[in-house]
Amino acid sequence: MKFFSYYRMSYTSFNILLTAVQDEVYHNNIVSYRYLATGNSFASLHFEYLLGQTTIREIVRDTCIAIWECLVSIYMPPKNTDDKRTNFPNCIGAIDGKHIKIKKPASSGSEFFNYKCFFSTVLLGVANSDYCFTSIEVGAYGSASDSNIFKKSKFGSLLEKGQLNIPGPTLLPNEETGTVMPFIILGDEAFATSEHILRPYPSKNLSVTKRVFNYRRSRARRMVECSFGILAGKLRILNRPLDTSLELSDIIIKACCILHNFIRKHDGVCFEDSLYECHLDNMYPVGTRGTVRGIHIRDYFAKYFTSPQGTVHWQYDKI
Repeated sequence: MKFFSYYRMSYTSFNILLTAVQDEVYHNNIVSYRYLATGNSFASLHFEYLLGQTTIREIVRDTCIAIWECLVSIYMPPKNTDDKRTNFPNCIGAIDGKHIKIKKPASSGSEFFNYKCFFSTVLLGVANSDYCFTSIEVGAYGSASDSNIFKKSKFGSLLEKGQLNIPGPTLLPNEETGTVMPFIILGDEAFATSEHILRPYPSKNLSVTKRVFNYRRSRARRMVECSFGILAGKLRILNRPLDTSLELSDIIIKACCILHNFIRKHDGVCFEDSLYECHLDNMYPVGTRGTVRGIHIRDYFAKYFTSPQGTVHWQYDKI
């Protein structure tokens, strides 16, 4: 129990991690895991481990790079099938962006200054129902919006071009005839509706069909909110401003995300983790215009959820 509190992972998982990165890291990297798990400053770790602050900074950098390079192909494979537990067919994940507090980069002006009035970089992530990230994008300006970041990201570009390893459009469950629907990712109001991204219907005075769709979307999309909350609760370095260079901040964030997946796989799912309140700030929604194709797909899903083939018995009690 003491070991788990100190490194935020089990002793068995810790040994597996050390073995995975031992060929890439040639110095004592224990201090790096303590830094990520607790968020202690380099100054406090200097007194705890009797190492120079510059030395600790270099150890953290090398270890985080090794963690990402050694684990990403194993613990962050792209999602290419839908998840039955979400009760949202053809859904391969949910997407969201969070502000990670950073120290103001030199000569950056207001590029990283966000609407919450602090400096940040954006972590854009796609998560599945296991509360694991399947894709992340790090390093965007804090002043940017989710939708623009997604459009410029490698994942978003591949998704729109149809170059990701996901199946083609299929009929929805229990449908013998109808229109084939593409595999989609669920977003919030900050994203534009498109062929592969579905956002909720806006405004309050909605029909029952649209309210049911918003409920089903919200219920399925909570996995990404829980993932960010568990990430920030497990690796506490993300709960305070990163007082490092912008390049090192991006490396640390990527290492935290892949470590999050690693711990989820080896230490299992703890229900209390999903109840942690996320201290990361949401992105600010801006005006985003959806495509005609995306709006048609959203309307089709909305009608499907109120049909005998797609309804669930509790949905009308939740709207």
